[in-house]
Amino acid sequence: MPMDVQRARAETPGCAEVLHFNNAGAALMPRPVLEAVTEHLELEARIGGYEAANREAARWEATYDAIARLIGCGRDEIAVVENATRAWDMAFYAVPLGPGDRVLTARAEYVSNYLALLQVARRTGATVEVVPSDEMGQVDVEALRRMLDGRVRLVAITHVPTNGGLVNPVEDIGRVVRDHGHGALYLVDACQSAGQLPLDVTRIGCDLLSATGRKFLRGPRGTGFLYVRRAVLERLEPPFVDLHAATWVAADRYAWRPDARRFENWETNYATKIGLGVAVAYALDWGLEAIWERGRALGALLRRRLAEVPGVRVHDLGAVKGCIVTFTVAGLDPNDLKAALLQRRINVTVSLVEYARLDMEPRGLEAMVRASVHYYNTEDEVERFVTAVRALA
Repeated sequence: MPMDVQRARAETPGCAEVLHFNNAGAALMPRPVLEAVTEHLELEARIGGYEAANREAARWEATYDAIARLIGCGRDEIAVVENATRAWDMAFYAVPLGPGDRVLTARAEYVSNYLALLQVARRTGATVEVVPSDEMGQVDVEALRRMLDGRVRLVAITHVPTNGGLVNPVEDIGRVVRDHGHGALYLVDACQSAGQLPLDVTRIGCDLLSATGRKFLRGPRGTGFLYVRRAVLERLEPPFVDLHAATWVAADRYAWRPDARRFENWETNYATKIGLGVAVAYALDWGLEAIWERGRALGALLRRRLAEVPGVRVHDLGAVKGCIVTFTVAGLDPNDLKAALLQRRINVTVSLVEYARLDMEPRGLEAMVRASVHYYNTEDEVERFVTAVRALA
């Protein structure tokens, strides 16, 4: 059944204001999400923050149920945190590492993740090693298989990198890690894939998965979540603790919570937490398969039409490509193009080499325009966008 794009646009106030091709940065919120957040903020203003949280406990607890349905896990395996970076960090810094331990990652790893890898390697004596890419630019699964041994403690892979349409084969990676990983943990960064395409942590085979609310899930900024597989919970030590994550059971002793919420902290933004749950439920109502089918088709159309513009070069890698499209225009600085498009009420962003140095630097790329579509965008918007780029090229 075709997606009702006009309904999606009618429920998205921002569609009347801008041509929004920055969904990989922060997608336009649908009206139900906006209303959920503002309603709770208004309740806090009327009766108080603690009291509002207590009254609306069922609404923010429903967020855990929605996320569990989204990725196919138990609600006790979900922690709701401030953003995807905090989610990834809480997982990564909880992994016990020491001298001689190995961490394997991908060429397209995001800057914040890689900085954390470097910091912990410096602190612990563990080593960070990059799995080669195959001829399509995605993680070479056979190379990963050859690199796995008893010293590998963690395999950390970004599902959809920030700087292009590449979709890494996380399910194939998961099978190799399970079969040949000698007990290594598998951490997936789903920051750009949650809400863009279907996710099932059982099929992926990951132990940990981090994601944000503001991108393809269309939730409010300042929201994210972490999945922690129940079976590995006791192998991990959260990097910090408070009265929400643990109970002070004696003067010299504390006990961790028995679920993934040990990776949360007590203070949270209940309005946006509720909004995240509404956003996830909204995506589930549309159907992730339908969202992925439409978004992938729009991305392919945008790549094809941009490639027809003289001077434009599209830089996306991967056997499977998604909703993120990166390109350059000969003789035009990507930041200048972004500014010129913004004057036309068209939103894009720029991917810089320091965001994904291991991928972009070998390709001689300093910066690229990043245009990211979603299911509420239209084919007409793609044509308007390409016309604008052609006029500026």
